[in-house]
Amino acid sequence: MRRVIAAFCLASALLWADDEEPTYGVSGNPGAVNVLIGTGDLGELLQIKKSTGVRLAGLWMGDADPVLSGVSGSRWTGNSLLILDLSINLDTSIGWKGALFGTEFLQFNGQATNADAGIAQGYNSITGDPPLNRSELYQLWLYQELFDKKMSIRIGKTVPIYHFNNVSKPVPTDTISSYIPSVSGLIYTPLFVNTTLLGAIGGYYNSVCGVTVTIAPVKEAYLNLGMYDGNLARGVQTGLTGPHFNGYYFSIAEVGYGWAGKRPGIAAVGGWYQSGKLTLDSVTQHGTSGVYTFGSQAIWIRDSKSKGGNISGFWQFGWNNSKTLPMSLFFGGGLTMFALVPRRPNDSFGVGVAWSRLNRRLFPRDSELMLQGYYQAQLNKWVYFQPVISYVPNPGRTLKHSNVCALTFRLMTLF
Repeated sequence: MRRVIAAFCLASALLWADDEEPTYGVSGNPGAVNVLIGTGDLGELLQIKKSTGVRLAGLWMGDADPVLSGVSGSRWTGNSLLILDLSINLDTSIGWKGALFGTEFLQFNGQATNADAGIAQGYNSITGDPPLNRSELYQLWLYQELFDKKMSIRIGKTVPIYHFNNVSKPVPTDTISSYIPSVSGLIYTPLFVNTTLLGAIGGYYNSVCGVTVTIAPVKEAYLNLGMYDGNLARGVQTGLTGPHFNGYYFSIAEVGYGWAGKRPGIAAVGGWYQSGKLTLDSVTQHGTSGVYTFGSQAIWIRDSKSKGGNISGFWQFGWNNSKTLPMSLFFGGGLTMFALVPRRPNDSFGVGVAWSRLNRRLFPRDSELMLQGYYQAQLNKWVYFQPVISYVPNPGRTLKHSNVCALTFRLMTLF
């Protein structure tokens, strides 16, 4: 914990500077959003030429999390995440048209930040289920484009939330002045995975083996189809294991439409099914399913010929019929402000709210409400610092805690 705090102090002292080169804001947890991590500067540093088709990149992210109120005594936790990414454009390297290869290594060392605060939904998405010290093959996939890029297939070990229920993805634009880099820099878990899918869909940091098919007949619309190893639903830490073929499968479909123009946005709806015998205490259920929808929209855009400020909003909804998963109903939404601080064009700040109905077989409360606000500051081309405040009046994990208020100080380096 002391090393995490020391890293923050040192980095803040050395790295605060005006932007060397304009870049856009990033997700509060790129490891849960981006198929390709980092900037690719690591490969350039190692003299790997772009003409080889090889991209070497990565991400380091660390945070310190003091709980200010709502719990007995002083609570401090800290977390560290490292992801190294290798991708190869097989068209450039060996002439295999429309093909990519990718693999990632993940190293996480952290603490039970959410559990210590009694929060069921997770106010900090960097930490999840134990083990909280893990080294794993996070991704290993082959990607192929077909039919003049109107269809693609990705097969291997991957992270389904990159492709499904991803409200944080950038919205389509036709001018740089209306570009929205990431719908939000919030760090809470429901932004990255609708809570009605928690425990079923593979995601950060429990990647799964399977196949993803994307059909995009026109530029504005898409259909994503996926089938994956479904053993996460029975408690297997799939990020640490290989594929399983034992009757537990997770299937999902999503259709979405994005629009550009003066106020760009995107909307999508999806449905999923989890097979297999699912148990919780004395309850048994053979398969479960659910639906979800999400969307984002630029609400206001400052008139500018260059990258201008804007305000965007997002919304989320999910429902399932599960008797064994942690949550069965979810509503969420938020607002994000980009490039509105004078002389800080790459900073953003925003707020979000998440509400979930809880499974009373797992939690003592019926529901949990979470509010969060953040400011994301770009320190230089590669480094971002992000203070976050979270408030949960009714933490779902315990009746002993109430009106929990927690801070998070996150430092993120992309390379």
